[in-house]
Amino acid sequence: MNPRNIAALVNLLGFLTGAALYAMLLVMVLRAAESAPGYDGHGTGGRRKADYRRLLLVTALLGLLWNVGALLIYGARDLELGDTSPWFVASIFTALGFLPAVVVNSVLRVEASPAKSAAGYLFTLPAYGLSAVAGLLHFTSAKNGHQAPSPLALQALTFGFSGLALVLLLYTRRTPIWKRAFLVVALAVFAVSALHISRHAGDDYPWFVELIGHHASLPLVIAMLYQDYRFALADIFLKRALALIALVVLAFGLYVMAVAPLLRMRDARGDLDPAAVGVLLAVWLGTALSYPFLRRVVIWFVDRVVMRRENYQDLREKLARMTASTENPREILDFVSDRLARALTAREVRWFVREESAGNSMMNGKEEVSIAPDLLLPAALVQVANPDVEQSGEADSRLQRTKRVAAQVIIPTNEPPRYTLQIGEMAAGRQLLSDDIAFLESVALMLARRIDAVRVAHERCERNLREQEIGKLATEAELRALRAQLNPHFLFNALTTIGYLIQTSPERALDTLMRLTGLLRAVLREPTGDFATLGEEIDLVESYLAIERARFEERLRVKIDVPNELRSMPVPPLVIQPIVENAIKHGIAPLKSGGEVTVTARLDAGKAESEPVNSKICITIRDTGKGTTEMDLETGRRLGVGLTNVEKRLNRYYGPDASLEFESAPGTGTIVNMRIPLNGHETARNHSR
Repeated sequence: MNPRNIAALVNLLGFLTGAALYAMLLVMVLRAAESAPGYDGHGTGGRRKADYRRLLLVTALLGLLWNVGALLIYGARDLELGDTSPWFVASIFTALGFLPAVVVNSVLRVEASPAKSAAGYLFTLPAYGLSAVAGLLHFTSAKNGHQAPSPLALQALTFGFSGLALVLLLYTRRTPIWKRAFLVVALAVFAVSALHISRHAGDDYPWFVELIGHHASLPLVIAMLYQDYRFALADIFLKRALALIALVVLAFGLYVMAVAPLLRMRDARGDLDPAAVGVLLAVWLGTALSYPFLRRVVIWFVDRVVMRRENYQDLREKLARMTASTENPREILDFVSDRLARALTAREVRWFVREESAGNSMMNGKEEVSIAPDLLLPAALVQVANPDVEQSGEADSRLQRTKRVAAQVIIPTNEPPRYTLQIGEMAAGRQLLSDDIAFLESVALMLARRIDAVRVAHERCERNLREQEIGKLATEAELRALRAQLNPHFLFNALTTIGYLIQTSPERALDTLMRLTGLLRAVLREPTGDFATLGEEIDLVESYLAIERARFEERLRVKIDVPNELRSMPVPPLVIQPIVENAIKHGIAPLKSGGEVTVTARLDAGKAESEPVNSKICITIRDTGKGTTEMDLETGRRLGVGLTNVEKRLNRYYGPDASLEFESAPGTGTIVNMRIPLNGHETARNHSR
C-alpha cells in the first residue's frame, strides 16, 4: 500500500473508532442520568449533579459530531468524491473548537466550591469566548470563499488554549488533581493544534501525520474520565474503549502487514490466489478470536495499573473463606471492614447496627449520623455519597458531619438487627465506580448469608439448650413425683410397726423411727446436682430395708455387697430404691415364708465386643420371691409408675448406653440388672447435648 492509501485507511478507522467511543460515552451518560435522581437540577446537590452530567453530555455530543463530520469531510477527500460544503466544514471545526473549552470547565468542576466558583469563571469565560471567536472565524472564512477551516482560527485556538493551560496549571498546582487536570487540558490543546500541523504536511499524506493530526481527540475522552472518577460507569467505559482501540490497532496492523500484500497475489488467470484467500480468512478468524484475550488484558490493565485495584474475585473468595471460619457476627464485620479499608484505600471502614424503628443509627453504642437522602447516589445495596453537594446554607452543617463518608453498604440480613458498613473518604479523592459497587454488593450479600447462617446456628444451639433445660426440669419433676409417690402403704405399715414396737420393744421402735426419719429426709432432700453417689443410694436402700425388716422380721433377709471403690461412682438419684421396693412388695410380701433381697454392684465385663472392659457398673437386685410370668412382667413395667420412671430417667441421662433388664419366672424370683456407664456424668452430659 502506498502512503496515501494508508493515510486514508487511518482516517477511516480513526474516525469510526472515535465515533464509536463518543457514542458509547453518550449512551452511558444518558443511562446514568435516567437512573439517578436529581438530574432535573432541583436542590443544591441536584444542580451540581446536573451540571456535571451536562458537561459529559456536551463532551460526548461534540466528540461524536466531530468524528462523524470529519469522517464525511476526509472520506470525501480520500475517495475523491468532491469537496465538502465550506459551511459544513466550518460547523464541524467549530464543534471541535468548543471541545477544549468544555474540558476546562469540567476540570474546574472537580475542585469547585463556593469560594472557588468566582475564580473559575476567570477560566471558563475566556475559554468559551476563545472557542466562539474561532468558530466565528471559521464561518467568516467559509462565507468569504476562503480556505475552511480558517488557519487563523486554528492558530488562535492553539496559542490561546496553550496559555490557558499554563495558567490553569498554576491555579490547580496545590490540588490533588493538578497532574490529571493539566494532562487533560494539554490533550485538548493538542487535539486542536494537531489539526494545524496536519494542514501543513504537504501532499505525501504520511499516515502518522494523519493519525496525529486528525485523531488526537481519541485519548481525550479517556483522559477526561480518568481525571475525574465521579462518572460511575467510567471504569466500564475505559475497559470497553481501550479494548476497542486495541482491536482496531490489531486489525490495522494485520491489514497493513499481512492482508494488503495478500490482496496483490494473483493466480495464472488473474484471480485472487486461493492460498491468499485462505490466509486472509485465517487472519479474520484470528482477529475475532483475539478479542477475548485483548479484553482480558485491557481489564487487567485498567484494574491493576489505572485504577490500582485489588483482584476483587480473589478478595471475595478470601473473605468468604475467612468469614466461614468465624461464628461471631461482630468478628466477621470487624475483619471485613478492615480488609475493605485496605482494598478501597479508604481512611476507615466501620460498621454499625441500623435501628430501623428510629431515625438514628447506632455505631458502637454511640449515635452516628447517616448520610442524608439527598446526599446519596442510587444503588440497590450500596449508597454512594454524592461528591457534588455544595457546602452552603443549611446543607453545610449536614455535609460537615458526613464529609468523611464516601458510601454506605447495607447488609440485607433476613432478620434484625441489620448492619451497615460505612466507608470513609478514599485516597486521592477516589470515588466508587461500577465495578467497585458490584464488588461491594456481592460482599454485602455474602455477609448477609453468612450472618444469617451464624444466627440460625446460634438459634439452634439456644433451642437445644432450652430443650435440655426443659428436659432437666422434666427430670426433676419426675424425680419429685417419684419422691411424692413413696408408697403410702409402706408409710402406713411402717407407722403401724413402730406403734407395735413401742408397746413391745421401745428401743427397736426408736431405732425404726430414726431410720424412717432418715429415709424420708434422704428421699425428700433436693439434690445438690444431677447425680448422687452409689454409696448414698446404697445408704438410702439400707435405711429402707431396715424399716421393712422391722415389719417382716425373720421373713425378710437382706444381703448388700457393694465394694468401697465403687461407692463414689456417680449415679442418678432414686434409681435403686424403687426396684428394691418393687421386689419386696411383689416378690417377698405375698409369700408366708418371705425371702431374700440381694443388692450387688460390680464392674461389667462388657456385653459386646465393641464395648471396652470395665466400662460400666452393673447393679443387680435379686429377690427369691414368687416371681412372675413374662407377660405379667411386661405389663408391670408398662403400668408401674416407679419402674417406668426409672427407665425414662436412665434413657434421658444415658440413652442407649444404659440398660435395665428383668429376668423372672414363677417360683424362682426376679433378677434386675441395671448397667450404667462408669463415667456416668460425662456420658450423660454428652448425651444431653
